[in-house]
Amino acid sequence: MAKPSAKIFAVRITTGQERNAAKLIAARVEVNKIPIKALLVPDAIKGYIFIEADSPHFVEQAIAGIKHVKSKVPDFVNFSEIEKYIVRKPVIEELNENDIVEVIGGPFKGMRAKITRVDKSKEEVTLELLEATFTLPITVHSDYVKLVEKAKVTEGGV
Repeated sequence: MAKPSAKIFAVRITTGQERNAAKLIAARVEVNKIPIKALLVPDAIKGYIFIEADSPHFVEQAIAGIKHVKSKVPDFVNFSEIEKYIVRKPVIEELNENDIVEVIGGPFKGMRAKITRVDKSKEEVTLELLEATFTLPITVHSDYVKLVEKAKVTEGGV
C-alpha cells in the first residue's frame, strides 16, 4: 500500500507574529512528537505560515491554543503555489533595462524609476528617477528595488 504524500496547510497568523507563532508551534511539535514534516514562514506573505503534514488533524493538534494563531485555512495548498517562496532567486535575475521599478529603501524610497543599466556581477542597477524634476542617474543595489512593470518588447528591435 502506498504511503499518502504529505499535504501543505496554510495557517492564518497575526500579521508580524509569524516567526513567534512558528517557534511556539515548532516547540509543541517537538515536545509532543506530532508528525509535522515542515514549517514555512515566507517573508513575502504576511499573516500566514505553511505547515506540511500527512493529515489536517496533526496541524490542528500543533496549532491548538497557540498565541497569535487565528485559524487554519480549510483546504490544503498546492506545492506549486508556494514553491516560489522556497527557492528564492536574486532580484537581479528578473531585472532588465527599461523595466519600471519602485525604490524600496534608502533616501529615494517610494519613488518609481526606469532601469538604464544592470550590472549582474555587482548586483547593482542604475536608475533614472521618473518623479524627479531633472534626470539624475543613481546606482543602487538590486535589493533596494521592486519590479513594477516589465519593459515592453517591440518587434524588430528596440
